[in-house]
Amino acid sequence: MNHERRAAIAGTGSYLPERILSNADLERLVDTSDCWIVERTGIRERRIAAPDETTSTMAARAAERACADACIAPSEVDLILVATVTPDYVFPSTSCLVQQAIGAPRAACFDLVAACSGFIYAMRTAAAMIVSGLHENVLVIGAETLSRIVNYQDRSTCILFGDGAGAVLMRESTTGSGMIHSRLCADGSQWDVMQIPAGGSKLPASCQTVRERKHFIEIAGRRVFRFATTTFIDLIEDAMNTCRLSLDDIALVIPHQVNERIIELAIRKLELPREKCVINIDRYGNTSSASVPIALDEARREGRLASGDVLIMLAFGAGLTWGSAVVKM
Repeated sequence: MNHERRAAIAGTGSYLPERILSNADLERLVDTSDCWIVERTGIRERRIAAPDETTSTMAARAAERACADACIAPSEVDLILVATVTPDYVFPSTSCLVQQAIGAPRAACFDLVAACSGFIYAMRTAAAMIVSGLHENVLVIGAETLSRIVNYQDRSTCILFGDGAGAVLMRESTTGSGMIHSRLCADGSQWDVMQIPAGGSKLPASCQTVRERKHFIEIAGRRVFRFATTTFIDLIEDAMNTCRLSLDDIALVIPHQVNERIIELAIRKLELPREKCVINIDRYGNTSSASVPIALDEARREGRLASGDVLIMLAFGAGLTWGSAVVKM
């Protein structure tokens, strides 16, 4: 990354549906309990999209708020990236629907699929576009309607996920702020750890795949726990070593909200003070690619980030994929 020209976060925004699905509500659907869910995940409730809400409508709301925060009209945006695993359609891309909804006719559009790591992957892509001079004002959005691909007969997965969207408006900065380091990784040999088996070209939708409930999220929970914990620690240590940062230099760590127990175990091993880590999974659950930008926007609105602060964002998900970004606000 060119350190004289950096891509900076000029504005943030998020959107969460009004409907709350509590653990008590889930007790009426599957054999589970509030105590069981909280003890294993830290989740107490999650947001669920209304029938007339989709990934694109939530993404558009978050995008509009990010543009307003950056004092940029949507008509000035020249690239829209949407990270999602729950697009409105197989095609057209969700980003094109967002372009139409917010009024950004100049923007090129494409979606990016890297599961829960999608927002970090999209930020890195946007930064490269900006630093290269190809684009000026880029909307990066993570948005998911996971409630529509969750099997509410499977207590091991239906308790985990929620809906929502988060966005940032990125543009060039020459003041020293912006992305100062990023790392993207993948291990395709572990593709089967988290997946939706049917609906693609390998196993097209059929009466049998629907009957066997193959269009819902499937997770190898223990493998995910081990992977996420070690990856969290590795990403933080790599970022600190590469950027020569101490714990005192870091204002906040914003991790993907995968599981509160994973986050707590990792920050304890890193000796990272809990107040320096944004944790909101108790209220929103795992929102996949939306979790990092939602947490970022929330932290800014709560006054936990100031100009000049350094933060580390990180995520890991299906693929397997993982990545981090070090940003100076």
